[in-house]
Amino acid sequence: MIRVGNEAFIAQSNAFFFHGGSEGLYASKVVDSSSSSSSPDKPVKGKSFIRFETVTFVRPRESARTKNEMQQKTGLVEAIILEIKDRERIGGSFLKLDTICCTKNLSRDGYCNSGEVIIHKNLDNPDWPKRVQTFFEGTNGEAQMSPDDIVYIDRTGMYYLYFMFCDPELKGTLVKGRRVWKNPDGYLPGKMAPLMTFFGIMSLAYLVLGLAWFLRFVQFWKNIMQLHYYITVVIALGMCEMAFWYFANFNSTGSRPMGVTLWAASFTFFKKTLSRLLLLVISMGYGVVKPTLGGLTSRVVLLGLVYLVASEALELFENLGNINDFSGKAKLFLVLPVNVLDSCFILWIFSSLSKTLEKLQMRRNMATLELYRKFTNSLAVCVLLSIAWIGFELYFNATDPLNELWQFAWIIPAFWNFLSYTLLMVICALWAPSRNPTSYAYSEEMGEDFDEEGVALLAPG
Repeated sequence: MIRVGNEAFIAQSNAFFFHGGSEGLYASKVVDSSSSSSSPDKPVKGKSFIRFETVTFVRPRESARTKNEMQQKTGLVEAIILEIKDRERIGGSFLKLDTICCTKNLSRDGYCNSGEVIIHKNLDNPDWPKRVQTFFEGTNGEAQMSPDDIVYIDRTGMYYLYFMFCDPELKGTLVKGRRVWKNPDGYLPGKMAPLMTFFGIMSLAYLVLGLAWFLRFVQFWKNIMQLHYYITVVIALGMCEMAFWYFANFNSTGSRPMGVTLWAASFTFFKKTLSRLLLLVISMGYGVVKPTLGGLTSRVVLLGLVYLVASEALELFENLGNINDFSGKAKLFLVLPVNVLDSCFILWIFSSLSKTLEKLQMRRNMATLELYRKFTNSLAVCVLLSIAWIGFELYFNATDPLNELWQFAWIIPAFWNFLSYTLLMVICALWAPSRNPTSYAYSEEMGEDFDEEGVALLAPG
């Protein structure tokens, strides 16, 4: 469901429009002649549709006062629904005109009806694009769409909804209310439906990893290091994150379960933050080649807190707002800080790893050195894969600005979750509790203490 409250129309050419939403919709599983008579409260099972609930248009008082109270139709607003492939069929482009609304000359020539949006019908699908008309009555300032105005979808595609009017006297009109988009199997947007299956699979994967780690943890509990507790927390957060996203499912109701969604988003930004901090402290040698982080502790905590706030803002914006398969530009202002902080983490992690490897080599601690080399190689592969995937994601978005490839878009967020899980498995394998952890655990017998790392990142001055 998408809700709006008193949003204004935008002028374009000789029309005024408001983007009412866009989503990937699958074709109805069952199409029959009785579908149009179905109650809006009890939609036919297997149907894919767009329904208008409490959608109301509010025109300026000045416009209403100029009308005759006895007139039945004193203003027209149209809801235009089209598949993105038919976007050129809206307006006079087929007549090589820039106009969107029908003029008197075009009406006289029989191309359209004056005062309406020009629609060039698709010969292969003559019922599309769709238009649903709503009229103002007399001097009424509001006009509400009928909840019986249901548009059923018979072809799989990315669908756009626009509210439009052509009457200049309606300038300043506002739109508010709720629209419902439904796929054959439920209310999940087309791009999100495959993610539910993915979250279910990842929940089981984290459960298996957590069980294996727990058994190892219990088996060698006498040799547990502080680092093992941090790894346990990250595994638990990942398990909860995937499980809550799986159960934060509004497929049957169309409304997000706010409590479960909030918990899912919370587990996500906590896990992302702690995962990055875990990589950083491991790279610094914490619990393995040094007992504490010393003077760097405050800087590590500061970076973690800043990242927590930035990722929290992004997650809440993405998951607690309107559900729409078309990303808004406002998201960019929240993505940018998270990307910058991710870059800070990467730089600091590899800088710390370089220093740790150098010191281990100087001390000829070959067992720990080999461990860190394996970790460095794994991390480098993950970073290279991340860079390659970011390039693919940029290419994907640049070549598909209108989300025509929406059926494959779920792979992009799924990749990051899978990569994070893979790296966590590597850490669990390298730092698994064992009977003899002295091969990588910190020992004062290693000799002189390490110097504080001279990492300038985030350092004042």
